[in-house]
Amino acid sequence: MQEKILILDFGSQYTQLIARRVRELNVYCEIHPYNDFPVVDSSFKGVILSGSPHSVFDKDAPVPNLEEIRGVKPLLGVCYGAQFLAQSSGGEVVKSKIREYGRANLAHIHRESPMMKDIPVASQVWMSHGDTIQTLPDNFEVICSTNDVPVAGYHVKGEETFGIQFHPEVYHSVDGKQLLQNFLMDVCGCKQDWTPASFVSETIDELRKKVGNDQVVLGLSGGVDSTVAAMLLHEAIGENLHCIFVDNGLLRKDEFEQVLTQYEGLGLNVKGVDSKDQFYTALEGESDPEAKRKIIGRVFIEVFDEEAGKLEGVKWLGQGTIYPDVIESKSVKGPSATIKSHHNVGGLPDFMKLDVVEPLNTLFKDEVRRVGREMGLAENLLGRHPFPGPGLAIRILGDITPEKVELLQEADAIFINGLKEHNLYDDVWQAGVILLPVQSVGVMGDERTYENAVALRAVSSTDGMTADWCHLPYDFLAKVSNEIINKVKGINRVVYDISSKPPATIEWE
Repeated sequence: MQEKILILDFGSQYTQLIARRVRELNVYCEIHPYNDFPVVDSSFKGVILSGSPHSVFDKDAPVPNLEEIRGVKPLLGVCYGAQFLAQSSGGEVVKSKIREYGRANLAHIHRESPMMKDIPVASQVWMSHGDTIQTLPDNFEVICSTNDVPVAGYHVKGEETFGIQFHPEVYHSVDGKQLLQNFLMDVCGCKQDWTPASFVSETIDELRKKVGNDQVVLGLSGGVDSTVAAMLLHEAIGENLHCIFVDNGLLRKDEFEQVLTQYEGLGLNVKGVDSKDQFYTALEGESDPEAKRKIIGRVFIEVFDEEAGKLEGVKWLGQGTIYPDVIESKSVKGPSATIKSHHNVGGLPDFMKLDVVEPLNTLFKDEVRRVGREMGLAENLLGRHPFPGPGLAIRILGDITPEKVELLQEADAIFINGLKEHNLYDDVWQAGVILLPVQSVGVMGDERTYENAVALRAVSSTDGMTADWCHLPYDFLAKVSNEIINKVKGINRVVYDISSKPPATIEWE
């Protein structure tokens, strides 16, 4: 039985970061809403309560039911979680006179506490709270303090229950990883045996048991997630996996042919389907981003269903769904509000009478890459930048025409190939060109032009939840701009997007 840590989510922006840090320590963990989590059986070695945008004083402040957890399993409350445990046990939480945000340093450490092992005095921590714990119940003891926060951390005597008011999961907490390791190893007794190799072995065994001798159909995109999902299924069921790669006319330049060639060497059973005209016809005249996404999703399902129907005995649909998609579909307040329609979760239409198998739905993006590496996949496949499901349709602001797609493909190819040639591609998490719905005046030779503008976009990120714009060299940007304007007829202006996520998104639509 896979040992694991349960993380109860109170809506904090840092909850996924807690999970990532736990997994970096080779311990499997799951995030569940504080008000909808599984039975805490023997497989759970401990529980972590996340922070929250709420105050414990809010009328609708989250209140978890910890009857089956507290005193039974090791428990760590972080920020709001710590304040909730203290207040609900009879302690006093008050509004901070000074809002405690940013860097602080531990001035006192209880050396006998297992939570504080190998953490030095003056260790930098990251505070982010408007409330603070004023007094603790009699059976609580302080395990660390800063000069401004007397109760930075505590332990409940007689229980393996702890609370900290800072965030160990963020990089600004210099010894945060050590603190989490202390909780996982010394308090929870975790074995740290969750590795890419163990994931591959266990997942292949599970797939064989789940799917048996049934036939599975999977839609390949050429991206990391669908490729690794396909390889896991291929290892488990071999020729019973049937892959379909649809050309929707919205891929990068020459991508359809290049991806099919890459898959040839992997031994996968792949069929390429050219459906460009079908997508272009359905998209004709549509400018609304959400409508474009839904049209593309609908036509893809129609094409995919038609091709899948040509196969005999297919009972399963394989998908490359990853963990952030699952988390976003089941948030603290129920299913997340629709930001954009593209996630796989729950997207299977009723008329496709197939069961869904998702080998990667417990992994973050970087973990998917590590699993692919463990399986021997080539770095050029694993290192591919993420590409949006709707493809270039959401990088063309406004309606879609084959002419606009060709224009954007040419400009995009110059940018992406330039990143590779200048050894910048691997420093960028995602990059692309956006065709703007504006034209601007230019001068080419002795002629005045009135042509299209494009925006270059390049961001750094770990999993796309947050992202910062890349500081690409000016000389490189100048070269790319010059090449696009000179070689792509119809574009006379190039700009560079320096917006971060949040508040902007990575894509423009």
